[in-house]
Amino acid sequence: MTEQINHAKLTQKLEEAERANAELEKSVNDRWYPTFHIAAKAGWINDPNGLSFYQGRYHTFFQHHPYGSTWGPMHWGHVSSEDLVHWKREPIALAPTLEADRDGVFSGSAVTGDDGRLYAYYTGHRWTNGINEDEGSDQVQCLATSEDGVHFEKQGVVVEGPQELPNFRDPKVFRVRETWYMVFGATSTENRGQVWMYTSTDMFEWTFDRILFEDPNPEVFMLECPDFFELNGKWVLTYCPMTPTPAGYDHRNSHNAGYVVGDWAPGNDFRQLTDYRQTDRGHNFYAPQTFEAPNGRRLGYGWMGSFSIPLAPQLTDSWSGQLTVPLEFSLTEDLKLAHLPIKELEQLRGSEKDLGAFTLDINNDMVVLDESAAYDLELTINLAESTTERVGLQVGLTEDGAHTYVGYDRLAGTLFIDRRLAGNGDRGYRATPYVAGEKLKLRVLVDRGSVEVFADDGVESLSSFTFANAGPRALVLSSESGTLTVDSLKVWEMGSIWS
Repeated sequence: MTEQINHAKLTQKLEEAERANAELEKSVNDRWYPTFHIAAKAGWINDPNGLSFYQGRYHTFFQHHPYGSTWGPMHWGHVSSEDLVHWKREPIALAPTLEADRDGVFSGSAVTGDDGRLYAYYTGHRWTNGINEDEGSDQVQCLATSEDGVHFEKQGVVVEGPQELPNFRDPKVFRVRETWYMVFGATSTENRGQVWMYTSTDMFEWTFDRILFEDPNPEVFMLECPDFFELNGKWVLTYCPMTPTPAGYDHRNSHNAGYVVGDWAPGNDFRQLTDYRQTDRGHNFYAPQTFEAPNGRRLGYGWMGSFSIPLAPQLTDSWSGQLTVPLEFSLTEDLKLAHLPIKELEQLRGSEKDLGAFTLDINNDMVVLDESAAYDLELTINLAESTTERVGLQVGLTEDGAHTYVGYDRLAGTLFIDRRLAGNGDRGYRATPYVAGEKLKLRVLVDRGSVEVFADDGVESLSSFTFANAGPRALVLSSESGTLTVDSLKVWEMGSIWS
């Protein structure tokens, strides 16, 4: 595809989007708007895109519809930071302006080229009929470059891809020695979910290398948002399968994310060593993307949102969706992908409440916080000395009894989030199998509209939205049908990430 690029048109479209988003911002209600999670000023966001470190700043882009709180023609929103803690809102980076991306600048990634520019690769999306998905879509991989990390010039299509593929999107680019690699999700002509790989030496001309992976589940017709990176000498392939039948605790959402681990070397096939495992089993975790920080850490985000059941703020508050907290990923000796909030996030901790060690009597409740909407909690339970059947945290408890229940079920061997009494939005229960030993160590991050739970140093996690009722939001620790012995409980108020 050869297309003349009108650079002035991009400037015009970005200015229009900024004006529309500023107008929409006037109607934003902040009752559930995040304090320490990345979200747009107003409007819809989904997948994290273009995660990178460039010219001394960390850059986080994201899928963004600036004109409304529902999904629409995709733009790239943008924030940046010097320290991964305090963030600056940047202008919207990309908007549909080409024939190739007329119906959306879809997901992609960003890397620094040998010429010092930031290269952003994304999927250009067009409805075949110009209206909707009924007759399919045309998807190509496009490139935009920047000399300052903020303002971009589109370079056009760099990978056409086979026209017969129903889906072909979400390029993730990385380099091994002198060769650049691009992986993206695809639907084969046999309707199977696959990850394709292309290679390049100049970042403009790309050549098909191989089909890197095909999901063994014949129900899975597409693998969205793939990422491929090395940890501890193994290669991790993360992806989002569409859409297998729910089974047990897996695939309970309309959109889920997981991974496999294997061996790979340039020029060779990927040799899978593990079965698919879900990355996070909460209600709202999708499309994770990672990047390598300057000190070698593997950092990234997932998206907290929903394509199927509308979020409460989407319906009434003029915004929808946020990213998870920034996460650091690691690989355990038994090849499980673990992730925990980055250490830097502790800089946002404010006043501390340290309750030390204590025992909670049978069927008892203890108020930990009378009122707080944003906090970070670390809790260690001595299960060997406890007889409680479940450890429970009533999150966002209001005077009318509404709350979200976070806890550990010793009988079922599960870590869970129960939103049956949450007050607003989707209800539902999510759990992940987890058999704790003598000690249960939990990290729980609560923001105005979300809760993220980490156990076993991040091997198990649950990320969910939870929209509290009006009034003071308490935090209460509960024991059920037994005593609860606590080794330590600390909670910190959390400050804002916006500088």
